[in-house]
Amino acid sequence: MNVRRLIPTTAVAGAVVLGLTALSACSASDAADRRSGDKLNVVASFYPMQFLAEQIGGKHVSVTTLTKPGVEPHDLELSPREVGGLSDADYILYLKGLQPAVDEAIKQSGAKDSVDAAKLTTLEDHGAEVGGEEHAHEHEGEEAGADPHIWLDPVKYAQVAKGVGASLEKTDPDHAADYRKNTDALVTKLDALDAAYENGLKNTTTKTFITTHSAFGYLAERYGLTQEGIAGIDPEAEPSPARISDLHAIAQKEKVTTVFFETLASDRTAKTVAHDTGLRTGVLDPLEGITGKSAGDDYIEVMESNLAALQKALGAK
Repeated sequence: MNVRRLIPTTAVAGAVVLGLTALSACSASDAADRRSGDKLNVVASFYPMQFLAEQIGGKHVSVTTLTKPGVEPHDLELSPREVGGLSDADYILYLKGLQPAVDEAIKQSGAKDSVDAAKLTTLEDHGAEVGGEEHAHEHEGEEAGADPHIWLDPVKYAQVAKGVGASLEKTDPDHAADYRKNTDALVTKLDALDAAYENGLKNTTTKTFITTHSAFGYLAERYGLTQEGIAGIDPEAEPSPARISDLHAIAQKEKVTTVFFETLASDRTAKTVAHDTGLRTGVLDPLEGITGKSAGDDYIEVMESNLAALQKALGAK
């Protein structure tokens, strides 16, 4: 992860102290009102966690997200009020390793009912190139270097959904049956999405795609593709001349047609590489947030748009 995006631990810790102080200044009745409501007060770290909480929690939860639409999750900064509010949440859903500011804030706040989605599946190490026959070593999510983009693999995302459902049942047993029903419905949708990707990408002219943001390692491995990242996991990093030369050779050898960029970052790097290699550009959305530029209104719709974009770029038959 790009070190310039990381928020210093001391700064976050200071925000936590200020946030908790601000929280204590709020009236006791405000906290009581939130906790005495009919709905579970859920805080999600960013969109993929928000989607799970809303789909599984249904009418029994009120979900707020720390990462507003249009904000690049890695760049997130938390206000003292947001940090302090974590201790008032009934349930927090986040993905450790993606947003250091969130990880530190949760740790410092002492929130009891927090669920780390990274512990609900198995993480892997991914670099700029991943897929094909080279599979990464699987390990526990606590280890450094693990790729956090698990939601872009419908199978892993379904595993996380099941874990979230089980944890909500434990947190709010009065509505366990509804959480179980909603989880089953979401997993059915994710299974159908997995089948669509499996069938839609089975027969293609090429198996290689180039992207500015190396977020699609899990997706590439799942469906027998190879992701070639321009400059690693930072979507706005400048590629070296040597890397552009390598990509040009890869594009010719593997019959690559498209350089993908994302909606929450500049397309400048993608256009530069495309111009230098004679390729076209396209959007492959890492689904870190939904905005007016997204090719769909929710996770399922955007993933379906991503499938269509990959089919076109890879020459699906």
